[in-house]
Amino acid sequence: MAKKQLKLRLAHLYPKRMNIYGDRGNIMCLKRRCELRGIEFEAAPLELGDKIRPKETDLVFIGGAQDREQRLVADDMVKIKAKALAEAAERNTVILAVCGGYQLMGKFYRGADGVELPGAGILDIWTAHPGPDAERFIGNVVVKWGETTLVGFENHGGRTYLGKGATPLAAVVAGYGNNGEDGTEGAVCRNVYGTYLHGSLLPKNPAFADFLIEKALRRQQKDLRLAELDDRIETMAHAEAVRLATRRAIIG
Repeated sequence: MAKKQLKLRLAHLYPKRMNIYGDRGNIMCLKRRCELRGIEFEAAPLELGDKIRPKETDLVFIGGAQDREQRLVADDMVKIKAKALAEAAERNTVILAVCGGYQLMGKFYRGADGVELPGAGILDIWTAHPGPDAERFIGNVVVKWGETTLVGFENHGGRTYLGKGATPLAAVVAGYGNNGEDGTEGAVCRNVYGTYLHGSLLPKNPAFADFLIEKALRRQQKDLRLAELDDRIETMAHAEAVRLATRRAIIG
């Protein structure tokens, strides 16, 4: 009997409102890297009021936005999507949340004006902005992820802190990371990954893109190993981005 055609089913949360710094490029990267391997790719845009279907979703993505957009989606996140997100996480669905989306996956986000937005509670994190006069964390960032690096661009005023139920995604090499204090960047709980890295994240970090694809598809095929791609150009681009980011950090 022939093997069933693999299909990566992705839910893209709030693509019209949470899509700053080219976050849509992450979807394009996932689609392209699947197609190069003969894997079908299906992306469902979910806006306000739309429900997530955990049994039919392998990967969830939410991008970043400014505070105004976060306020617009926060209520929907908690009332419409949080329960399904929790179920998806229990089913080992991969969830990738970037910047503002990362903040909304936590317990709460307190803005510069002191207004507190409840989060989905999928990650054991909380975020607080120190106030309108506080330094904003802006610039290229390099982090150590396992035996390799991730590179991106961060732009956030909120400081994120991890509880005992989350572990850092990576360690800061250059840049600020979660809070500019403890040297951590991002957070992980089960197959839920949060990060401040924009730029877009995945095209600059193909190894991380493949890591997420493989984990997502293992819901369908436990022993799945992705076929390798010719990433010579992508690897060179990644290395150059890392070089420039670390050089600027050293120069100041």
